[in-house]
Amino acid sequence: MPNSLNAAKRHRQNLKARAHNRTIRSTVRTSIRTFEAAVTAKDKPKAEAAYAQFVKLIDTAAGKGLYHKNMAARKKSRLHKILAAMA
Repeated sequence: MPNSLNAAKRHRQNLKARAHNRTIRSTVRTSIRTFEAAVTAKDKPKAEAAYAQFVKLIDTAAGKGLYHKNMAARKKSRLHKILAAMA
């Protein structure tokens, strides 16, 4: 329970930010699952489209500080390696 007005406001802001960040993280994880499903189905055009969507989402999230830039780069690299192996 916050003791001051400042603490109460920060608590409200943190709750709002946490909910927003959770939706973004969920969207990124969903895009990864979409990519993996396309790879499993051996559907290269669908996998390429899913990868492009994933890259856009994770770069945006990393730019806003939701993910560390190195973590985003590592995830992109690993998925791109999988995509390249499909050829």
